[in-house]
Amino acid sequence: MKINGDAYLLRIFLGEDDRIDGKPAYKKIVEIMRENDIAGATVVRGILGYGASSRIHSADLLTLSSDLPIIIEAVDSEEKIQKVIPLIENYIKQGLITLEKVKVIKYV
Repeated sequence: MKINGDAYLLRIFLGEDDRIDGKPAYKKIVEIMRENDIAGATVVRGILGYGASSRIHSADLLTLSSDLPIIIEAVDSEEKIQKVIPLIENYIKQGLITLEKVKVIKYV
């Protein structure tokens, strides 16, 4: 599906150690998005961050944190994004989910 103009960006913030059914949560969430024909999803591994606990997670060589911040971003039509949100929410125990309207400039 081609996306032109208005779309929605779904952003999910997790920890690298978060699990769903024994597998990394980010992998399970991307699989759910693919199964639901979301146009595209990207997983980004952060080098530094903190969440609700205010505990710093860092990729610093001296601290060697294994629970680095993970961000999953997906873009598609409002209808398709709204359809997948409840499926994902069921799995998120800790984390943050945001949604924002975006303008797609080019999608090939």
